[in-house]
Amino acid sequence: MSNNLPFDIQAEIMNMLPVKSLIQFRSVSKSWKSHIDSSDFIAHYSSQQQHLLVRYQDSADLVEKYVSIADDDTFPQYKVSLTVPLLVNRIKYPFIIGNSHGLLCLYDCYHETPMAILWNISIRKVVAVVVPAVVSDEQDVRYRTTLGFGVCPGTIDPKIVKVINRWNFKESTIVPWQVEVFTLSTGAWRSSYSTNIPSQTVDLSGLQVDLDGFLYGLAVNWIPRDGGFTFSNVVISFDMTSEEFREINVPDSLARSMSVRPFHISKLRKSLVVLELDGYKNLFFVWMMDHGHSKSFTKLFTIYAPDARILSVLAFRKSGEPMIEIERHCSKPLSPLLVVYEPYSKHIDDIGINVTSKLPLIVSSYMETLLLVDQPNFIMYDKGKRYLNIHSTGTHLKYTDNVYFIRSKNPGIPCACRGHQEAE
Repeated sequence: MSNNLPFDIQAEIMNMLPVKSLIQFRSVSKSWKSHIDSSDFIAHYSSQQQHLLVRYQDSADLVEKYVSIADDDTFPQYKVSLTVPLLVNRIKYPFIIGNSHGLLCLYDCYHETPMAILWNISIRKVVAVVVPAVVSDEQDVRYRTTLGFGVCPGTIDPKIVKVINRWNFKESTIVPWQVEVFTLSTGAWRSSYSTNIPSQTVDLSGLQVDLDGFLYGLAVNWIPRDGGFTFSNVVISFDMTSEEFREINVPDSLARSMSVRPFHISKLRKSLVVLELDGYKNLFFVWMMDHGHSKSFTKLFTIYAPDARILSVLAFRKSGEPMIEIERHCSKPLSPLLVVYEPYSKHIDDIGINVTSKLPLIVSSYMETLLLVDQPNFIMYDKGKRYLNIHSTGTHLKYTDNVYFIRSKNPGIPCACRGHQEAE
């Protein structure tokens, strides 16, 4: 860009550029780097390019693969193989908790330690967060930890929400939720601000969808009646700003469904959708939540594949077409396929990804973002402190104002150190 252009015009042009160009422009001048790295620019930068992340095990070579597909008019021609960060590769069976503002949050165990990983695919950077385990001496009590992830719209601060459901089997009761929130700006877990924790009879299964500053998840409300319990399936919302919870009723056919997995939720453009499974007829009904105070639902369309068995509905394209996993009745042996379903013509398009059933297929949409650009590589948060995670040695070093390295036999690890080190 010409130096004759006023800097405010240069800044407007930068806001329309892809992330890859912005990362390169950080090396052009101090003023450009300072502007691109500023919290204000990062918060307001919004790429219009949507991508689809697909993780699968290829049925041909049995290799686990991560690919990114541009979700535009060229779909699905351009599939880019991703270089997966070591932290992602080293957790056992990563699954996506959620995606928000271009960040993906994955979760599983890293060397037996529960770990959440924030991954910005566009700038190839990850941040790891140790999720505190539940420690208790209570007898006859069982625990389940569910997580949600989103970026607070006002502060653009990534948040991880942890909800612990507890059951007392001896007394046949559900103990009130324990809710904690991790914010990247503080690097620490704290109790939620919320004072309206749902009734202790509500059993939450997750907070999977981030939409307009709210997280949404599925739950079952076990209602005491006549010495026993009846139930109602509900949707739970969590306000990322106020951290307040709310129960949202679903259509009666979903609320009383006795199926093992009667429905799940997803995001279609800027709306929440509920996917109702009819296992007997091999159908998925797509319900969309209407905006407004009533939070009512409207049935949009039905996903039906007469020549195949629908295994799951994984995500929605920007165009509104669902991406589904199927098994064709005529293929022998049966091999899952990732396909795109056109809801009005009911046509199925094979996008050339054949998978095995050994590794769960994951599809998640994401936008380009600069979030995490100010975070050092290999950083990990644990108990309110920041550490560098040195993969080759397994040693964690406390991180304060300087970046520390340790001497390693691996020539790929730098051998310099600055300041005071503390091995943990």
